[in-house]
Amino acid sequence: MPGPDPILLDISRLVWRRWAGRLPTGIDRVCLAYLDHFAPRARAVLQWRGHVRVLSQRQSARVFALIAHGGPGFRAGFVAMLPALLRTPAGRTHAGQIYLNPGHTGLDHPALPRWIAARELYAVFLIHDLIPITHPEFCRAGEADRHVRRIRHALVAARAIIANSAATLRELDAFAKTHALPSPPQLLAWLGGPTPTTQITPTQFDRRWFIIVGTIEGRKNHALLLQAWQRLAQIMGPATPLLVIVGQRGWEAELAHAMIDRDPAIRAHIIERGSTDDVALAALIRGARALLMPSFAEGFGLPVIEALQLGTPVIASDLPVFREIAGSIPTYLDPTDGPGWLAMILAFCDDGAERMRQVSAMTQYRAPIWADHFAAVDTWLAQRR
Repeated sequence: MPGPDPILLDISRLVWRRWAGRLPTGIDRVCLAYLDHFAPRARAVLQWRGHVRVLSQRQSARVFALIAHGGPGFRAGFVAMLPALLRTPAGRTHAGQIYLNPGHTGLDHPALPRWIAARELYAVFLIHDLIPITHPEFCRAGEADRHVRRIRHALVAARAIIANSAATLRELDAFAKTHALPSPPQLLAWLGGPTPTTQITPTQFDRRWFIIVGTIEGRKNHALLLQAWQRLAQIMGPATPLLVIVGQRGWEAELAHAMIDRDPAIRAHIIERGSTDDVALAALIRGARALLMPSFAEGFGLPVIEALQLGTPVIASDLPVFREIAGSIPTYLDPTDGPGWLAMILAFCDDGAERMRQVSAMTQYRAPIWADHFAAVDTWLAQRR
């Protein structure tokens, strides 16, 4: 008796990100986790400008390996595959076969839902956030309209939807009601944090430091921290703590970029790391006085989880998703309260009462892990079919 159909795993986002040589974002890390989990029982799906291809098992295994290895050799390896991929037909599928898209890829193009409907696939999408819709002011021009199309197509085409947080589910339900769209069965499955390394030796600097992790974009609110560091430099002089910024430069953050590049008052107190591996990042977080997350909006918050795993206090915006995944452990502030952030950063330079409260509370923290996420997803998918 033949075994079950392999899952059709959409890897388009990972292929194009590797091709561009971009460092993994939070969504990329989720897609990599899905690849690691499903690759042994999956065939690859690739999209490009409305064209969809299902790769053979042999081609799938080869491209899965290329993605997992990454690095500068990805382009050469993928180019070597291209002649065969271009000759690949649309690919055989079976009605009811699971198509799994963990990265929003191609959802803004009408060809994808048409392809799903024509093949009667059991489409499952992981929805990360609705931020371009709820906070368009922090996104690239036109991104709000593209995301409206993504979410519309997901709700119409999906047989099931996975959401990374209850906050995302609430926004998704509100969107469906507002636009009179169907609401497919939904699974809430928190994302897994990084697997802690047994021994993390904190990075060494010549003074104390705080850290912010994430793309330097408008909604991450780096400008608030940089303005706080201007004031810290006036107050503390050479004793000013470092602000370690880990993340690539993004969009709608011209003020933050200019301050990092051209403000002499804070340049001596800023370390910008556009790229770092997981071990180096953990070492930076482990030694920081606190992780700072002054975001205006988030779909989840993996850096918060990693900081709490590593025993590092967190000062964060008072967002529902942060309270959902971290409870009452972090110190929460309004993302527009500049004086409040300055005062709290000053307080966390020493081991005051609030910082020590967090240190004590973190001993009871259990971070979500990928094993739990995929156990829930696998069980749920088996029940839904």
